Amino acid sequence: MVADLIWAGLVALREYIALHVLTCLLPAFFLAGALVSFISKEAIMHYLGAAARRVTSFAYATFGSFFLAACSCTVIPVASGLYYGGAGIGPAFILLWVAPAANILALIYTGAILGGEMALVRVVSAVTMAAVVGGVMTWAFRKEEAARVEGSVTLNPGVLVARKDLGLLLLLVLTLLAPNYLIQEGPYRHKVYVFAVGAIVTAAYALAVKTRKELSAWLEETWWFVRIIFPLLLGGVFLVGVIGAALPKAWIESWLGGSGLFASFVATLLGSISYFATMTEAPFVDTLMKLGMGKGPALALLLTGPGLSLSNWLAIARVFGAKKAVVYVLTLIVLGTLVGWVAGKLIF
Repeated sequence: MVADLIWAGLVALREYIALHVLTCLLPAFFLAGALVSFISKEAIMHYLGAAARRVTSFAYATFGSFFLAACSCTVIPVASGLYYGGAGIGPAFILLWVAPAANILALIYTGAILGGEMALVRVVSAVTMAAVVGGVMTWAFRKEEAARVEGSVTLNPGVLVARKDLGLLLLLVLTLLAPNYLIQEGPYRHKVYVFAVGAIVTAAYALAVKTRKELSAWLEETWWFVRIIFPLLLGGVFLVGVIGAALPKAWIESWLGGSGLFASFVATLLGSISYFATMTEAPFVDTLMKLGMGKGPALALLLTGPGLSLSNWLAIARVFGAKKAVVYVLTLIVLGTLVGWVAGKLIF
């Protein structure tokens, strides 16, 4: 039994490394380093910082997150890059939530498999939860945010990012998104081909417009994210594989039916510890619904499955601190449970 569980963890780890590290995590780490290195910290503080208008900064963070197709682990380097670049904790954690929970690619896929109603409810729920998450994180750590802002506010934000750096950031974003947006079916190597083309173009552009000193600073920032986050991600994925093998299927089928509060809580808890690469949650939920899972719990799982994971908890605690991770995770578990329950009773 123990050997089987260990093997399940190793299989999950092998699949994660084989299918996500090269085309997802690697460009995400480079993008995170670039955000810290090339974006004006004064401008970030002006538009997304703790001193910015909350409504405006939350709206910018939410809207931008829709276009970042990332899973719960891939998005951490990007969100932490913005945070340590000067963004407020509210916008940073909104990005951390919305990008995996309600990116455009996942929403389109949800609509295709589960129907337009489920996709629409998912995006409305994710936006509502994002506002609450941003507000809770801002309020809970308001003293820390005030300390970060003190002496950093400027009346003239200047240019957010230089034109040549903007081109590099756009290429990095395209390199991160293109494999998932362009290749949705077929062998994984097709995603690798798309990534390779993007990486070559991006590298050539970077060598043409950046000095050796600037490239070195970028690589140093990127390496910081890699050494802090990557080991924890691997450990978390292994644990998720073990937990997934230990859960009996009959138990899942019997406890997720209906639209009760407890069923939504079970679905939320299951989603919050399991790892779902973006878009994989839709076919998984479809399978469970065919086995009797209620639509309310299904929505809860759609939201928390790609948005949270055990490896996500560990990495957030390492990068942002244990207190922030606890507040963030508990807030989303409560919200996911309530949203699934309310939607199951009033909408579906």
